[in-house]
Amino acid sequence: MRIGGLQKLSLIDYPGKVAAIVFTQGCNFRCPYCHNPELVLPEYFGAVIPEEEVLSFLKRRRGQLTGVVITGGEPTQQRDLILFLQKIKGLGYAIKLDTNGSHPRVLKKVIQQHLADHIAMDIKAPLNEYQKVTGVKIAVRCIQESIGILRLSGIPYEFRTTLVKPLIPANALPDIMALIGDTPRYVVQMFKPGEKLLDKTLLSKSHYSEEEITAIKRQYERRLS
Repeated sequence: MRIGGLQKLSLIDYPGKVAAIVFTQGCNFRCPYCHNPELVLPEYFGAVIPEEEVLSFLKRRRGQLTGVVITGGEPTQQRDLILFLQKIKGLGYAIKLDTNGSHPRVLKKVIQQHLADHIAMDIKAPLNEYQKVTGVKIAVRCIQESIGILRLSGIPYEFRTTLVKPLIPANALPDIMALIGDTPRYVVQMFKPGEKLLDKTLLSKSHYSEEEITAIKRQYERRLS
């Protein structure tokens, strides 16, 4: 596993769990609003944290931590993700996996082997806008397939969208809602400008206020589970 970061404690990233967060290195998307270039762009990669070091930490913290979040970058492009998840499961942890949904075969394997207890998938945009928002060509059928896999998974899952006004206006949300269907949990996230953005031109553009995002959340979010 290419592990680019380890956050040793989080009370908010895994619902109902005291968790550690493992950040994988590398992503197949180039979303302009991404604020983790050190996990996306190879020229910014730092030293890899040895897998054994992370597992040793998790072993010591059993009883204090109850969950582990695997995020990125994009975890499902890691060739040894399945083996890594098996090792964490062997330590007795619940696992939350964050993904962009671009590798449905990996996602299906994770679910079939009971290696994730909660999955969060980012829905970047309506399908016809995916290339613009992700910065790469993508087979949108993979996104559709991943959505279907989660809806039939039988485990807690959620879809979420980061709302970036210049890229994803609020009037795009009905199309996204139609894409994900009657799902119990959909989260709208507010874009927060910062100096580490992949595309710094976004810093000079107009963005939603907290009040506007609150109104949008009230209209579109679902938090039934």
